[in-house]
Parts: sequence; structure tokens; C-alpha cells
Amino acid sequence: MMISTRGRYALRILIDLAEHRSEGYITLKEAADRQEISEKYLESIVKDLVKGRYIEGLRGKGGGYRLARDPDEINVLDILRHTEGPLVPVACLEEGGRPCPRAAACRTLPLWEGLDRVVCEYLGGFTVQDLMRREGEGFDYII
Repeated sequence: MMISTRGRYALRILIDLAEHRSEGYITLKEAADRQEISEKYLESIVKDLVKGRYIEGLRGKGGGYRLARDPDEINVLDILRHTEGPLVPVACLEEGGRPCPRAAACRTLPLWEGLDRVVCEYLGGFTVQDLMRREGEGFDYII
């Protein structure tokens, strides 16, 4: 599985908006400059995130974009599924897909189901709030 720039940039813009929440609406240019992402490319990603109701936009003077939810309510797995589509390792596990006629006898199916479960549990365990932490923050273990 390889996550495209679309999925990675979606996470970056969400983190950026979360980190600058107190500033209200953030212009696309500001976020694009900070993230060193093409404003034109970011525009298509932001439109998709607005459709998914992860962010909201305001036109006109003082407009821009902001999170539509708290950062701890935006799950990484949901964002990647929204921007990338299904993240399943094999087509036969795709939701709503055609059932495989060999599923009952498939010796690799448990392997792919396990991989899918691990990926979903791992990515589903992170929120935008988690990604806002700098390396080492909140991970101190004191006895």
C-alpha cells in the first residue's frame, strides 16, 4: 500500500489548520506557503475535505478555511479513506466488491484479512490531535 501525495497533503493541511485554529479562518495561500504545497493542488484537496465535512470554508474578506470539528474527532483512517479510497490490500476485501469465487478455498485470504485489520487498527488509532504532537511530546515515561 502506498499513500499518495493527496492523502499525505490532506493530513498536513488538517494539522496546519488545527495548529492555527485560534487565528480563525486561514487562507489557502498561508497554509500552502507554510506547508510548501502548490496552492492549486491544495485547492482540489481542500474542496474534497469540505465535501467530507472535515473543514469549512468562508468566501470573501476574512475568509479562508478552518476545521469543522475538533482535531481529536478527525480520524486518520477516515481521512485516508476519504482521499485515497479503499485501503484494502487485495480487491476481494473491498467493501461492496464482488465476492471471490475462490474465497472458501483461498489459503492467502486470512493473510490479507489480517493485514487489513492491522492497517485499519493502526491508522484508526490516530487523530489529527495526535499528529499535532511534536516528536517526543507526551511520550515521556516516568517511573
